[in-house]
Amino acid sequence: MKGPDRETRERLLRAAERLFADHGFKHVTVRDICRTARANVAAVNYHFGDKLGLYREVLQSAIDRMRATNEAAREAGTGQTAEEQLRRYLTIFLSRLLASGNDTVHKLVTRELNDPTPALDDLIEQGIRPRFEFLSALVADIMGCEPTDRRVLRCVASIQTQSLAYIPNAIGERLWLTARPTAAHVQEVARHIADFSIAGIHAVARNL
Repeated sequence: MKGPDRETRERLLRAAERLFADHGFKHVTVRDICRTARANVAAVNYHFGDKLGLYREVLQSAIDRMRATNEAAREAGTGQTAEEQLRRYLTIFLSRLLASGNDTVHKLVTRELNDPTPALDDLIEQGIRPRFEFLSALVADIMGCEPTDRRVLRCVASIQTQSLAYIPNAIGERLWLTARPTAAHVQEVARHIADFSIAGIHAVARNL
């Protein structure tokens, strides 16, 4: 691809990512994207086929970042106990989730989950399902049961929900729950969620 075409394509992707994250797929037009990207209105069709093709590529970028986080967490815990793997997963997941600039990715994923498009299956199969399967295996190991046990799935949901609660937002800031993340803040939160979750998993296991 020639230089000008490549630059136009990148501008379209950057503009679309911001607009889709802020307004959702259905409320953004091709004209909106091209105006923001300073591109001809035909550029979206030329580079991506149509608006959905552009959206799929934008969402795929978010999915790729999710997959990279999943892989980093797996590698960090190689050879460790299930509890230690969970601790390392939480540290890596939170450090990336709360990193500056990642709010756009979270907005994109949240909008897709709340108002699905034909790209939802890609998000689930490539990004979300592998993460839940990894966490389910860890929790099942700690509990001593099958990963498909509904109590395991509820524990995984609890772990994920605790993590998402720390994404900076207006309500959390007013309740002193969230803060602009620093490395020390991330470590503190990851340690708390791990301690709380592992104790909870063991409590659930005692009632098996």
